[in-house]
Amino acid sequence: MAKSIHFELSFSEPQAHYVDVLMIVQGFENEEYIDIKMPVWAPGSYLVREYSKNVERLTAKDNLGSSIKTQKISKNTWRVFHPSENLTISYSVYGFEISVRTSFIDDSRAYLSPVGTFMYVEKHLDLEATVKIHLYETWNKVSTGLQKVSVDNIFHAPNFDILFDSPIEIGNQDTWSFDVDGILHECAMVGEADYNKDQLTEDITKIVREENKIWGTNPNDYYLIVTHNYQNGSGGLEHLNSTILAASRFSYSQPTSYKNYLSLVAHEYFHLWHVKRLRPNELGPFDYENENYTTGLWIIEGFTSYYDNLIIRRCGFYDEIEYLQKLAVDFNTVYNRPGYLLQSAAASSFDTWIKQYRPDENSHNVAISYYNKGAMHAVALDLKIIASTAGKKRLDDILKAAYEHFYLIQNRGFEEDEFLALAEEVTGVALGDIFAAAYTAEDIDYNKYFNLVGYELIDNAEDQDHQSLGIKIGSNEGHTIIKNVDRDSAAWRAGLNVGDELIAINGHRIEINGRVFDYFLSKSKENDIVNILISRDGLIREISVTLIPSNKKSFSIQRLATATAEQRRLGDIWLSLNSI
Repeated sequence: MAKSIHFELSFSEPQAHYVDVLMIVQGFENEEYIDIKMPVWAPGSYLVREYSKNVERLTAKDNLGSSIKTQKISKNTWRVFHPSENLTISYSVYGFEISVRTSFIDDSRAYLSPVGTFMYVEKHLDLEATVKIHLYETWNKVSTGLQKVSVDNIFHAPNFDILFDSPIEIGNQDTWSFDVDGILHECAMVGEADYNKDQLTEDITKIVREENKIWGTNPNDYYLIVTHNYQNGSGGLEHLNSTILAASRFSYSQPTSYKNYLSLVAHEYFHLWHVKRLRPNELGPFDYENENYTTGLWIIEGFTSYYDNLIIRRCGFYDEIEYLQKLAVDFNTVYNRPGYLLQSAAASSFDTWIKQYRPDENSHNVAISYYNKGAMHAVALDLKIIASTAGKKRLDDILKAAYEHFYLIQNRGFEEDEFLALAEEVTGVALGDIFAAAYTAEDIDYNKYFNLVGYELIDNAEDQDHQSLGIKIGSNEGHTIIKNVDRDSAAWRAGLNVGDELIAINGHRIEINGRVFDYFLSKSKENDIVNILISRDGLIREISVTLIPSNKKSFSIQRLATATAEQRRLGDIWLSLNSI
């Protein structure tokens, strides 16, 4: 009998947050045993999440219904002994974590992250799989990128890589479809929200068409956008022909938050080319049991973070000032983290498994995000190419050429030196300086690139002379608590710690609103000493702090007053309302 795997999903206790899984395995009857495994991480979200912790009540039966011996042999592996011709494995999965990466089930709906729902037979990720979904009694709809092969909700995946990349939304979500350049797009809105279908259709269509221009061709004939609407929600996760987004249910009627949502759509849609297909070698085929290390996330996520807002600008949703403000956020985010002096964009990529998704009170002192720093390198590349080619080429041309060369023609990932070589061949521009900068924490002069197209990066806080403790405070049950201490700040040097309760400064009681801090800092000058009364682990002590000037940045990007006509022309190309 040919090897095959079929799943059936049902919901006997959705109110308790469970999905019941039947895994029917055929063709392994001659084996002494088989090992079935659950992935420990989700592609696109680089953290070992240990999905198997949510698995319960795993049992196995033969084709006569008799029990078969099973043994758990590792955190995510179950050994099934002497499998029969038709082996049925059953287990339940608990899902009650709200995120785009993890399953969430209640009596109103089920969002199933496939890596945390389906198991695979070791060494058989290439097997086809079918999934039958039994709807809970009050549900009526399934939304997924999987191919539907039967009206009774049976879906097909040609292999487990595609199954694991196809999340499933089940419930009563509001759905509608529209065509963009011959490609069917479907939106699924989960939860109450104040969206306008016609407006979303029109605006998403603009985004898709603008991105199609960049890449030249769209790899899908169907694409699904699922949005989870919460009181407060944000974030997204890309998939091969779908994306899962999280948004605030009130965001659609507010201009700023609505444009942020459109930028999120642009970001995740960009990924259907840039990471799902054009990718570093290390990002596919995947090892679902271990970390998949790469230094290339500054290219994949960083470039995408540059393009998301740029696409919104090209579509006309952002005016020039709005776009430049958004771009300046990346510079402010990086330069206001002391960790930018220690960690490069490439190192941030490599360490994402232990740092990006596991921040602590000291993270800002030791690390940056490859999203922001990668976007900074991307704009430098774009501007240098535009200026060096008199506006005839830009970063768009590199991405399109790389997609065609590495994915469409060679059907493989790339090494970064290969990507650089192709970029220089396509543009005729030496770009090694910026690629090298991704591997060092030493700063580069971004105005060297902004000035080429008639813009400049300005630190509006540079001439301000105000003192700073270098701490971030928060409230805990009415107490004022230190949440972060900046490296080499006045507080750092004096020994103030995260977790200290702030009681008084220079004999004045500290209120939660922090006004007394603002008063003393505004009246102080460099090297003044303030005495701060704290409680640390229930013990009272006073710490003397010598004040030093704040080193916080406040960047903006503006047109260069002395720009030549040619620089202004190039700047207009950079921020044009249509891609060139």
